Amino acid sequence: MSDLPKTMRALRYDKPQSYEVVEVPLPEIRDNDVLIKVKACGVCGTDLHIHDGEFIAKFPLIPGHETVGVVAAVGKDVKGFTVGERVCADNSELCGECFYCRRGQTLLCEHFEAHGVTMNGGFAEYCAYPAGKVFKIHNLSDVDATLLEPASCACHGLEKIAPKLGSTVLMFGAGPTGLCLAQLLKLNGGSHVVIAAPEGLKMELAKSLDAADEYVELSRTDSQAQFEQIKKDHPYGFDIVVEATGSPKILEDSINYVRRGGKLVVYGVYSDSARVSWPPSKIFGDEITILGSFSETHMFPATIGYLDSGKVKVKGIVNKTFTIDQWAECLEAMRNKSAIKAAIVFE
Repeated sequence: MSDLPKTMRALRYDKPQSYEVVEVPLPEIRDNDVLIKVKACGVCGTDLHIHDGEFIAKFPLIPGHETVGVVAAVGKDVKGFTVGERVCADNSELCGECFYCRRGQTLLCEHFEAHGVTMNGGFAEYCAYPAGKVFKIHNLSDVDATLLEPASCACHGLEKIAPKLGSTVLMFGAGPTGLCLAQLLKLNGGSHVVIAAPEGLKMELAKSLDAADEYVELSRTDSQAQFEQIKKDHPYGFDIVVEATGSPKILEDSINYVRRGGKLVVYGVYSDSARVSWPPSKIFGDEITILGSFSETHMFPATIGYLDSGKVKVKGIVNKTFTIDQWAECLEAMRNKSAIKAAIVFE
């Protein structure tokens, strides 16, 4: 590492809502680590929750959990990587020893750590990851490759849902990871996929990606008529309903679109204080399965297969890029939804 700089620029939070761009030492790499020179790091709705101190965030923190770049250096025990190769990184680090890890349920690790959430991430010029969490990419651009982490969460969601052939699907929301999940459901058992989301940028993007078979554009002022039309057009409801907006109100109503014997997927990111109320008699009588899908583990190989091959399309999902010095502008673009998805980029 002698030819590498000793320090790097990074966006660092000392506590929620308090951040600055600082000069910090380069990450130390362990014997099995790969040091990545960051080219792009995605920004998602979760980063807004992290900004406010939610979503298991730990401070002080360099955020950024969707890292793409090139190999800058490797630890002495690392094999299979050479300096200059294009790579992406799985942000999770798991203990392998707790109650859940020993049962093979690594996503539920009691000591679950994640770069950009509980440990330093990719909103910096360099970031170090275990070699087992680093994967080579070939065809995707740096910016589009930032979708690999959220798409991995979608792949995990697909495994949790386990759709039967011929399933009908309703997805509320047209955010980045939801658009990936919709495409995956189309490719894996979904015979008719409907996306219902507010009219505008995200819905136009969904159509351009051919993410669904049917699109219901919800009015931003009064969408009651569109919701009623969904029920009229699909009187038996849907085998799978995915709530991907993060709105507790829509989540609470989503159960009313689930077919008897169907599944309701809690897929959005919600505030810690959010609550919903469902009638147990409906869940019991209609034998509805309610399942959650949080993050991912071991899904990067499958996800790269889908995205790097172009089978799942992501072009245009990232519609705004910023530098770390423009973080305030980036936050505002995410809040006012002018950014479908943003990315922090480095030269």
